[in-house]
Amino acid sequence: MAFSFSGLISNDVGIDLGTANTLVYVKGEGIVVNEPSIVALDRDTRKVVAVGAEAKEMLGRTPSEILTVRPLRDGVIADFEVTEEMLRYFIKKVQKNKFLVRPRIVICVPSGVTGVEKRAVRDSAERAGAREVFLVAEPMAAAIGVGLPVDEPVGSMVIDIGGGTSEIAVISLSGIVCHRSEKIGGDEMDESIVQFMRRTHNLLIGERTAEQIKCQIGSAFPMEDELEAPVKGRDLVANIPRTVNVTSEEIREALNKAVGAIVNAVRISLEQTPPELASDILDRGIVMTGGGALIRGLDRRLMEETELPIHIMDDPLTCVVKGAGKVLEDLNGYRKVLF
Repeated sequence: MAFSFSGLISNDVGIDLGTANTLVYVKGEGIVVNEPSIVALDRDTRKVVAVGAEAKEMLGRTPSEILTVRPLRDGVIADFEVTEEMLRYFIKKVQKNKFLVRPRIVICVPSGVTGVEKRAVRDSAERAGAREVFLVAEPMAAAIGVGLPVDEPVGSMVIDIGGGTSEIAVISLSGIVCHRSEKIGGDEMDESIVQFMRRTHNLLIGERTAEQIKCQIGSAFPMEDELEAPVKGRDLVANIPRTVNVTSEEIREALNKAVGAIVNAVRISLEQTPPELASDILDRGIVMTGGGALIRGLDRRLMEETELPIHIMDDPLTCVVKGAGKVLEDLNGYRKVLF
C-alpha cells in the first residue's frame, strides 16, 4: 500500500541525461522537458544564473563575470556539482507535489559507463532530490522506445548517435549481447567543422555556428542537389567579421573522419555479433536513433558500407527518453534491463 501510495503522490521521471540535450519524461504525462545541457554560472560565487535553453542563448556571448558550462562530456559527468544543480532545476520544473514524496528516477547512461561514472550519476540524482535511482543503457532505452522486442530471443541492432557518444548495441533476451561506445558524436562533428573553417577559410567560428552549419548543409553521402550556406565569423588574417559561402561538399569533407569512425565501429560490432543474431539483423536491419541520425545521407553511407537495411526512426531525438518512460511505467516488467 505504501509503495502504491508513494507512486500516486510523486511525479516519477525518466531522464535522458545527454551531452547536448536533457530530456525529461514524467510518468502519466510524457515528455515535458527538452532543453540543452548547459548551465550559466556566476564566475565568482558559482551561483546558477540560467539553465537549459536560456543558458544556450548566452553561449559565446557572456561578459567576463558569467561562465557557461556544459557539465557532461562524452556522455558522462565532467562537472559533478553543476550536473547536480542542472538535475535539481529540471526535477523542480516538473514536480507538482514539491512538498510530498520525492520522485523515483530512471536515468539513461552510455553502455560503456564505468562503475565510478554510474556512482557519479546516481549520487548527483539523489542529491538533486531523487528517492530512488535506476540506470538503463542508452541503446537499450532506445530499443524499448522504438518498440523493438528486447525481451524475445531475437537479435536487434541499435545505433544511437548522441552529442558526446555513439552507442552501438546488439540486444536479445533483455540483455546487451555486444556493444561499442565510441566517444564520437555531434560535438566532435561540430569541432571538426570549426577546425575545417579555420584551416580552409581562415575563419574563426563558434560552437553554435558550427552546429547550425551541420544541421543546414551537413551530409555523410553525396547528394543529388548539393547545398550552400553563408557562414559568418572572424577573419583570422584581417581580424574583422567576414562572411564566407560554404558548400555541402566541403562540410562532408569536414565530417568524414567522424562519420568514418562511426561506420568502422558498426563494422566491428557486426564482426563480434554471434552468427544466429547476425542472421536476425540481416532480416530485420539496423535501427538508428539520436540526433546524429538526422545527418543527411548517413543511413545511405551505412547501407552502402554494411549492405544491411537501415531504419531511421520518427523523431529519433526522443527515442531514448521514451524508452526510459516505458521502463518507468513498468519497473517490475523491465527489471532485467536495469543496471
